[in-house]
Amino acid sequence: MSLLRGVGETCTMAQPHTFEGYSSDGFFDELFDDSGEARPGARLLIEKINELPPGELKQRQQAIERALLRMGITFAVYGDQEGTEKIFPFDIIPRIVEADEWDSIERGLKQRIRALNLFIDDVYHDQEIVNEGVVPRELLAKAKSYREQCRGLNPPRGVWCHVTGTDLVRNSDGKIYVLEDNLRCPSGVSYVLQNRLVMKRSFPQVFAASRVRPVVDYPSRLYEMLRELAPENVSDPTVVVLTPGIYNSAYYEHSFLAQQMGVELVEGRDLVVKDGFVWMRNTDGFQRVDVIYRRIDDDFLDPKTFRPDSMLGVPGLVDVYRHGRVALANAPGTGVADDKVIYAFVPDMIRYYLNEEPILPNVPTYVCERQEDRDYVLAHLHELVVKAANEAGGYGMLIGPHATDEQRREFAEKIIENPRNYIAQPTLSLSRVPTMVDDRFEGRHVDLRPYILYGRDIWVLPGGLTRVALRKGSLVVNSSQGGGSKDTWVVARPNEAAGEPSRMVEQRQGPPS
Repeated sequence: MSLLRGVGETCTMAQPHTFEGYSSDGFFDELFDDSGEARPGARLLIEKINELPPGELKQRQQAIERALLRMGITFAVYGDQEGTEKIFPFDIIPRIVEADEWDSIERGLKQRIRALNLFIDDVYHDQEIVNEGVVPRELLAKAKSYREQCRGLNPPRGVWCHVTGTDLVRNSDGKIYVLEDNLRCPSGVSYVLQNRLVMKRSFPQVFAASRVRPVVDYPSRLYEMLRELAPENVSDPTVVVLTPGIYNSAYYEHSFLAQQMGVELVEGRDLVVKDGFVWMRNTDGFQRVDVIYRRIDDDFLDPKTFRPDSMLGVPGLVDVYRHGRVALANAPGTGVADDKVIYAFVPDMIRYYLNEEPILPNVPTYVCERQEDRDYVLAHLHELVVKAANEAGGYGMLIGPHATDEQRREFAEKIIENPRNYIAQPTLSLSRVPTMVDDRFEGRHVDLRPYILYGRDIWVLPGGLTRVALRKGSLVVNSSQGGGSKDTWVVARPNEAAGEPSRMVEQRQGPPS
């Protein structure tokens, strides 16, 4: 067990909230290498934390928690008997990513989203990738998120997925893998922005000296990307954020992003289709809407096209979209590429559409619809993680090594009954980051969700949301399963301009005025 010290640390007596005595426990640690030395980008941060007087770091952590509470940074857990809203837990020790590694991640994400968009466009048009057998036709036919109503749709410039949140993990081999793609209504970027705001206040000197790449311009980049989607004859488009309402788990984010972009937050009842266009009700009557950043799932978007019982959407919206008189981000139908079984074929998509090798590999994946894969999974449930194809938030999942015999038997029955609905993957040794636990640091497992904007060009937010499994030994980082978040610092090169102005505005829960 190695003892980890900051740069120049010479004391031999452990002090509260120093890294003296911290152990990586054999896992890949994002701040310390195998010998216990601080990684280059983390040295200054670790040195400064070790220099803090006893109790100071905990006071800063508590100050951050009070600030987050005051700002109303919440999420909802459906069915939770203790209440609708919860404060999203935050840990003060950031994850740090070196510039060279980030460059590789960024290139890999851009490559991946290009291929995924080409796949979605192909699926709803000629289906060449299916006709040539690269993606099996039976898998597409049984995809719950495939929408026949979207056949023939033509989004601006052929881009279907304008906002993506791709989940990345680092395994014990030190490599970054793609865990899954979120291409419908990915959430969490508001926490990235607010985490950065409170961290800059807590460590202003370390933050500046570490040359952390900025994230504050995400709302302005999102707004400009949305404006680029407007119909060609519209010079000054009206953009809105469409939310299901206050009971949605990500309502805080919907409100926050609308406020940061300076646009209206609307519900389906605020919009109406007439004369072939979409209009927004306001105090002066009606205002035409040109671009909708929708945070409503496909099924509820338009009761005339999808679920007729939906009370959340806008009747006739898809028809206006089909005629190019309003833009939607993301386009309906993108969920077909969210399917965890389809995920297994993304490396093949990259080779097929781009004629390139994947920069970021998938986690090795067994597709239970295949007899050979299914037999292996059923024989090795005690070693594997099994996931339902269309579940999210850590639900519908079995972590084999931590499951009981009864739980494994139940999942075996589910797989046999509906093999198309399941994939399995090796149990990864997710990397860890030191996390405050009472008066000491302990390693906790993390993943990383960068956010990608795709308009005329592709832009990747430097860093993203580091989600942390706050329960000791847990591999599940989702907020609904007890996870929290950390700030993510992408460290700039010495000759690179860095730093960010404070342009974000603190906001309480609720829609913009």
